[in-house]
Amino acid sequence: MISGISKASAYLLLVLAFTIWILNGLVDDWGRLSGSGANLVTFFHESLWPPDWSVIGPQVYPVCTAYPIFDFTCSTAWIGMMETIKIAFVSTVMGTIISLPIGILAARNLNSKIVSYSARLILAASRSLPSIIWAIFFVILVGFGPLSGVLAMTIYTVGYLGKLQYEAIEGMPNTPLEAASSMGLSKLETSLGVVIPESANHLISQAIFMFEYNVRHGTVIGIVGAGGIGYHINLYMKFLQYDKVIAYLIIIFAVVIVIDFLSIYARSFFNEEGDVRRPPWLGVLLPADLAIRVGRDRSQ
Repeated sequence: MISGISKASAYLLLVLAFTIWILNGLVDDWGRLSGSGANLVTFFHESLWPPDWSVIGPQVYPVCTAYPIFDFTCSTAWIGMMETIKIAFVSTVMGTIISLPIGILAARNLNSKIVSYSARLILAASRSLPSIIWAIFFVILVGFGPLSGVLAMTIYTVGYLGKLQYEAIEGMPNTPLEAASSMGLSKLETSLGVVIPESANHLISQAIFMFEYNVRHGTVIGIVGAGGIGYHINLYMKFLQYDKVIAYLIIIFAVVIVIDFLSIYARSFFNEEGDVRRPPWLGVLLPADLAIRVGRDRSQ
């Protein structure tokens, strides 16, 4: 036991030493860090703080008349954030629909090596480039706007989610698949009647996680003109209006944190046991452990 720990410690020290050696080769002048703290303080007080909350006020042009009672719904922050969420939602739905059949083809316990590796190659190609690179590509093809963002996020979602899906399918127990094979079901019937129902909890959980992921990255692709709140951030950065940029970043942080918590909580109900009754939508406002106890009490 002690020798095992010593060996693990030796490997860890070796990895750390190798990391420091690489880092030292990447940094040409460590002295550049000496004034970074003072520069950060100066930049923070002179350019960033306090935030300019005029970004949540109604925009002057074009005139917004959708919700005249609530001024903030006509602000660039609200419009941009809602556009980002819409892009993420559409991309997640479309990516899930496209990736599911490819993920099934990529599962080695369902198909031959040639079929599975070909499908995996497609998934690897679609996720080999980050979503912002795909966004630049589609901005060139179809121009600026949310359509470029939807296409970019959909392609990346297909690759990322497809990998999670075929890993979940390959983790299925063999008993249902063997039963389907003994009944003479075709691959399509096996996929629709066995694979998807058996993996449903995992697939839904992964789709929810992907939506959360797309919301976070959807704020970035707007910087290259693919729609969303990132477009406004890039616009104000060009004019060095960093006080408005920090206001946008605070709003993004708050929205992403809320979505993260809702996503984690929603995914907590999709487990392998299946004996916990799903709580009502009010349960989303409760802590996860309390909501699960409420669900168990109601099921009893």
